[in-house]
Amino acid sequence: MATRTQVVVVRHAREADKSTGTARMAGLALPNSVMIDFGEESAPVDAELSPYVEDAWLLFPAEEGAAAASGPPPKRLIVIDGTWRQSRRMIKKLPCLTNVPRMALPSKADAPLRLRESTSPDNRSTLEAIADGLTLLEGEAAGQPLHALHTLMVERVFRARGVWDLKAAGQ
Repeated sequence: MATRTQVVVVRHAREADKSTGTARMAGLALPNSVMIDFGEESAPVDAELSPYVEDAWLLFPAEEGAAAASGPPPKRLIVIDGTWRQSRRMIKKLPCLTNVPRMALPSKADAPLRLRESTSPDNRSTLEAIADGLTLLEGEAAGQPLHALHTLMVERVFRARGVWDLKAAGQ
């Protein structure tokens, strides 16, 4: 799926080998995307990521003192793939992200069926977050195919596990 906005995913090493990792699906679906794996050493990742921070927004809630994204849409959307704890640590270990404006996603009324349990409908898989971010930047036509991909992926994984009927019924 072609997008105007380049998506740059910084993926935690523990997410790379998960068959249910949605960042991998986003990378396969978006030809205008880049996947950077974050391992033990952060300096090489920071160097690899540095060229992408110009005219970019970081898809991550703004913390105290962090610049909130505003103005014309960016050329790039940087997405951190990991648990919340891993993501916060990764951002702290990547100095090139310090001044990148942060884009937060609006609250969701209802959560779709997801592979991993979440405590809030506002929590999202990486694929959902990218879809919602692209919807805000480019419109519904950019995000909808990714949401459909997420739905299909969730269904197929649950069918393969033999739990689709239970999950689809909300159990």
